[in-house]
Amino acid sequence: MIRFECRLARADFRFDVAFEAGSGITALFGPSGSGKSTAIRLVAGLERPDQGRISLGDAVLVDTAGRRFLPPHRRRVGLVFQDAQLFPHLSVRANLGYGRFFTPRPTRRIGFDPVVEVLGIGHLLARRPSTLSGGERQRVAIGRTLLASPDLLAMDEPLASLDAARKQEILPFIERLRDEFAIPILYVSHSVEEVARLAAAVVRIEAGRVVAIGSPAAVLGATAIGHPADRFDVVSMISGANPRFDPDFCVTRFDHPAGPVVVPGRVAPPPGAVRIAIRATNVALALGRPADVSIRTMLSARVVAIAGDAGPLALVTLALNGGEPLSVYATRLAIHDLGLTPGQPVTALVKAVAIDESAVPGAGA
Repeated sequence: MIRFECRLARADFRFDVAFEAGSGITALFGPSGSGKSTAIRLVAGLERPDQGRISLGDAVLVDTAGRRFLPPHRRRVGLVFQDAQLFPHLSVRANLGYGRFFTPRPTRRIGFDPVVEVLGIGHLLARRPSTLSGGERQRVAIGRTLLASPDLLAMDEPLASLDAARKQEILPFIERLRDEFAIPILYVSHSVEEVARLAAAVVRIEAGRVVAIGSPAAVLGATAIGHPADRFDVVSMISGANPRFDPDFCVTRFDHPAGPVVVPGRVAPPPGAVRIAIRATNVALALGRPADVSIRTMLSARVVAIAGDAGPLALVTLALNGGEPLSVYATRLAIHDLGLTPGQPVTALVKAVAIDESAVPGAGA
């Protein structure tokens, strides 16, 4: 368990953040410049707060009231950045061993072979970093950090520099290390897809303040109309079960009480229901069930609430058959023309191409 409560002031920025994080992945989510990386630097000891306290388990890392500041090399916090920062003159094997070299033997609780196996880098051990792809370099960087046997893994936008294909390649490995090494992870990202797929809990930070803490479904969903630009970050999480890959059309079909959900590509999730992220801007509404349209995902729902102001947009909250909520952004003009009111049955239409398959567990596996 990490407990974090810190304040600091800079010329043009004030940071006042408090949260707790347990096992699994806790995502620090928000726009660029909101203070996510500042939180990571404070946890790692790369920056000092003006006031505050940080503890990791029973260890107190920072306590300004007690004049305690544990130096970075004694904190047992493993850092993974956007840039893999590997040593170019060393082989992959030597890079991996570097993190382990500075770890006292009694605290080396993570073995070399399990890390290599989980990250799928056994075939890379003799190669130099310059011969690796971006995804391979990042997997090696994660392995080097793990072999230092940290008590906390802090990942600062580790996929930000990778293209979509490399992101989809590495996401399954992050899931495996989360599940198999049981190390708490702070994961910084401004990608709703990464957060939706990986995180058990989300701390949403904006302008140096925590604005929401909770599950991905609670934090990434919308509760008010907000600023129009915010609509692109509003995501609903719905449950899909019984995946079936259609090789003829290269799509995966999931069951949902409101209707089948079609996701592009092959998805092989673990057993049980999985979360499928749907952006509020990627849903259309219809009265009844339309025919002769290209959209394959048609979900039966009921209007719960409609929120709007004098601007062009309205936020419609739906209850899907089965009870799950779904947020939808539409123009007020469309709401008026359809005559939508709370309690009314509707069909939510979601284009398969609008669903980011990388956000679904099992994609890229």
